[in-house]
Amino acid sequence: MDYKIIDCDQHVIEPPNLWKEYLPERFHDQAPQLVKDEDGGDAWQLGAHVESLGLVAAMHQTPETLKWTGIRYDDMHPGITQPKGRLELMDQDGVSAAVFFPPQRTMIYFMFLEDKQFSLAGMQGYNNFIRDFASFDRSRLGAIWQMPATGIDDAVAELRRARENDAVGVGLATWPSGDFLLSEVDDQFWAVAEEVGLPIHIHVGLTPPQYKTRKVAAKKGGAEQLVLYSTTMSRMPTLFAEFIFNGVFERFPKLAVVGGEVGAGWVPFLKQELDDRYRRNRYWCEVKLSMLPSEYLERNCKVGVVSDQFGVQNCDAVGVDMMMWCSDFPHHITDWPHSRYLINSMAQGIDESKKRKIFCENAGKLYGFMG
Repeated sequence: MDYKIIDCDQHVIEPPNLWKEYLPERFHDQAPQLVKDEDGGDAWQLGAHVESLGLVAAMHQTPETLKWTGIRYDDMHPGITQPKGRLELMDQDGVSAAVFFPPQRTMIYFMFLEDKQFSLAGMQGYNNFIRDFASFDRSRLGAIWQMPATGIDDAVAELRRARENDAVGVGLATWPSGDFLLSEVDDQFWAVAEEVGLPIHIHVGLTPPQYKTRKVAAKKGGAEQLVLYSTTMSRMPTLFAEFIFNGVFERFPKLAVVGGEVGAGWVPFLKQELDDRYRRNRYWCEVKLSMLPSEYLERNCKVGVVSDQFGVQNCDAVGVDMMMWCSDFPHHITDWPHSRYLINSMAQGIDESKKRKIFCENAGKLYGFMG
């Protein structure tokens, strides 16, 4: 293909029959159930928590009409849940190929279940679904598999299964061991990821330890929601620093880590801080690296950019090779079907070769769409 734009972060909304089709029958009674929300829309019952579809299937909504509730599967374009229709929607937006992240609200539900067999079955069921979705046209559709949080052995096994089933990457919501702190145990996972050549993805951040005990508000919105949405990049600098200063990239130099949907404008400041704090504190902290911290960031890390004019205009300071564009379709921050206008606006005046890297080649090469 003559690839024009490659999207490093789209999502598939779970079709209504997903869990019945992809979970073993013995787990059907425990599976997420399709229910109605207070406005008659469709929602998924995830244990005690109900997740409506409004903000994750928002391609036709405007700021004036946007809300969590009232969206029904019957009103959605088939491309929200099916690959043939998705290619049609991508064509409307001028997107040549796309990579698909797991639905984090559902994956996190499975991740914190006490029943580890069911938890693992949920992850594997989703991964089998997205495998089949992407197999419709592997020249244009790439699957990112969700890694389980049921222990390092399960994570490594699912990572190898991802490679065998043509996944283009894997996603983490906790560290591979399932713990909330990075540890030496995780090296088993990084070693296999480097061996099989699959990039690691962290979508916005890892799930905080308090998730299991926090009270979920019945009604979403208000200032808290805006704070959350305006600071999606805030966890990624810490995670990149964890990889760097704990020597993960020193031990596994070919490991690739992608921060999904986190923007890029903050990256130059992080580079400066990493190098300065390392210079001042490396001896008493007993951290010895063979390169500057910023050099690991540039070599091993990439960031997904949705709408970040500052980051794109300052791409030399960020690192052109670190940046990949994403639409987050069909979530509420997508600019579908006007992504080409957004891209051209962000990239006004920058060199065409740099523009092509950010919006096509970096993702194309990382995910195997391009040589």
